[in-house]
Amino acid sequence: MKLRVLKYFLAIAREQNISIAANYLHVTQPTLSRQIKDLEEELGQKLFIRGSHNVTLTEEGMIFRKRAEQIVDMVMKTEEEFSAMGSNISGDIYIGAAESYNIKYIAKVIKQIQSNYPDIHYHLFSGNEEDITDLLDKGLIDFGILADPADITKYDYLSLPVSDTWGLIMKADSPLVNKEYVTKQDLLHLPLICSRQSIKKDNKHNDIINWFGKDFENLNIIATFDLTYNASILVNEGIGYAIAFDKLVNRNDYTNLCFRPLNPEVKSKLNIVWKKQMIFSKPAQLILDTLLKEY
Repeated sequence: MKLRVLKYFLAIAREQNISIAANYLHVTQPTLSRQIKDLEEELGQKLFIRGSHNVTLTEEGMIFRKRAEQIVDMVMKTEEEFSAMGSNISGDIYIGAAESYNIKYIAKVIKQIQSNYPDIHYHLFSGNEEDITDLLDKGLIDFGILADPADITKYDYLSLPVSDTWGLIMKADSPLVNKEYVTKQDLLHLPLICSRQSIKKDNKHNDIINWFGKDFENLNIIATFDLTYNASILVNEGIGYAIAFDKLVNRNDYTNLCFRPLNPEVKSKLNIVWKKQMIFSKPAQLILDTLLKEY
């Protein structure tokens, strides 16, 4: 299985048309069709359903597309790492990050490095714990930035000396706005919108589940989210109240949103994680050394 053929396959999957893909790849349509036919024979599976004007992926084709994207991404990342092995430190750093206002501390380190090494480029991927650890385990990113609660036991990690504050995002006309903070009793009968990570029961260190204690099972959780911005849209429409970190959504006249911290206070640490015994590229090693020095 050749890398070129994987790129051919991905182009057809993206364009859903062999002729358009052939023009994009600068190959003839018969050549492209033959390569895909050979690939299907090699795999023993049909990857495309051919129509009169377009092609669509089979179920097997959708699975193969995901694998092909991972392989191509890995090859590109490897080529970039080796091209950065010259005397000058240059290349790319890949970071997967959960939502946190305290990402600004990573940004400060990047800014510090940027002034001395302008040929290093940074690629940020956003997602929840599952998204980030999946990319990390497959070697598609150098570092993950995870907020508690997150299982980091299988990684090397650095805990930043900062924390995010949990609280309630609500509309400005909510009766709870008049309170300095919100308690468990305030939330027991509200329609709640929670992050998927914050209500995972398989993590014994889950701060939000532990905060609610035995009352967690009686909560009225009407929706879950991965990105706080999306949750804020639901709140703004009056669908419910979101339990989330502070400083992740704008609270102004346009959004009509307010935030009140939980009481007793709940804070979550931010951790930078990487694979154990990881062999870093020069740019990735540089950012790790700088983080360790700073924090």
